[in-house]
Amino acid sequence: MGNLDTYYNKFNEDKRLSRRHGIVEFTTSMKYIHDYIGERSGLKIIDIGAGTGGYSIPLSEEGHEVTAVELAKPNLGKLKAKKSSVKAFWGTATDLKKFPSDYYDITILFGPMYHLIAHDDKLTALLEAKRVTKPGGYLFVAYCMNEYSVLTYGFKEHHAVECVESGRFDENFNCTPMPDELYDYVRMEEIDQLNLEANLKRVKILSPDGPANYMRTVLNSLSAEEFELFLQYHLSTCERPELLGAGAHTVDILQKDHFTE
Repeated sequence: MGNLDTYYNKFNEDKRLSRRHGIVEFTTSMKYIHDYIGERSGLKIIDIGAGTGGYSIPLSEEGHEVTAVELAKPNLGKLKAKKSSVKAFWGTATDLKKFPSDYYDITILFGPMYHLIAHDDKLTALLEAKRVTKPGGYLFVAYCMNEYSVLTYGFKEHHAVECVESGRFDENFNCTPMPDELYDYVRMEEIDQLNLEANLKRVKILSPDGPANYMRTVLNSLSAEEFELFLQYHLSTCERPELLGAGAHTVDILQKDHFTE
């Protein structure tokens, strides 16, 4: 895998969720997180791959006890500089041994599955997230989707032919990461297989951004009223199965069974 520190020194993670396509993603993800928080207060939440605190800081400001884990040092530095109540640590999703088992009410795994390339590494991260979650607790796991890469990088940005010739797209247009690749893209069956191997039960799966990433220019041209209407449309359709695999991301909501080994 390529160097995440170098990447995040150039990529402004802080601004990502403040743009309109990011607002769609953030609004949707927080809506569903709040659905499973419910009326409870003071929950223990761990945000694995927390970036610069886009989710962990707002949740801490709501009164929850939030722990953040981030591998990219530029992101971690920005998170700590915000002087929030979040307890922020450097660490990797595949090794959470410094954190206790069966402890967190809510576990958020929004970044690592993008950057972990090998299936076994993804499974290790999912199992570690499961371990630290309380029995009966919820995990929110985000993935980057295969079709988004094919349609945007492949066809929209005119790299499809070179991707086929280089083997980046196989004969079924599955994305195969190249050496030093920073992102991996999956299809629904790969997510299902990870859940099966981790023995985790799906509660719900949704697309937090739907078509928003494909429509950035269009979204930016909408009036405030039109954009609010788009948000309403998206929230009413983001669980529709025919749309899930085509979004840029999915969020898989899982529950750790009380009786799971």
